[in-house]
Amino acid sequence: MTNLLFLCSRNRLRSPTAERVFADWPGVETASAGLAPDADEPATSELIEWADIIFVMERAHRARLQTRFRKSLKSARVVCLDIPDDYAFMQPELVALLKKKVGPFLR
Repeated sequence: MTNLLFLCSRNRLRSPTAERVFADWPGVETASAGLAPDADEPATSELIEWADIIFVMERAHRARLQTRFRKSLKSARVVCLDIPDDYAFMQPELVALLKKKVGPFLR
């Protein structure tokens, strides 16, 4: 089983969409969180340590992740998807973009 963690700023649109899209994929467990102080589901050291692959939506998220959770990032691979905050929750264009960018890591 591969644990996938999706991170964005406030865990309201992009990362919860990704969590839902990949939740039914075989061989994976999914979670999502946000890196901003007002995130609906804030990122924690436990979540970071749980993850095998961490997908961040923007480069700024990668920098924030590495600054705040450096000690917890021991073995997880961090992948930046370069998906801007331009989409609504479960917007079809966002779902298609996520499948295109994340899919190759799950094969």
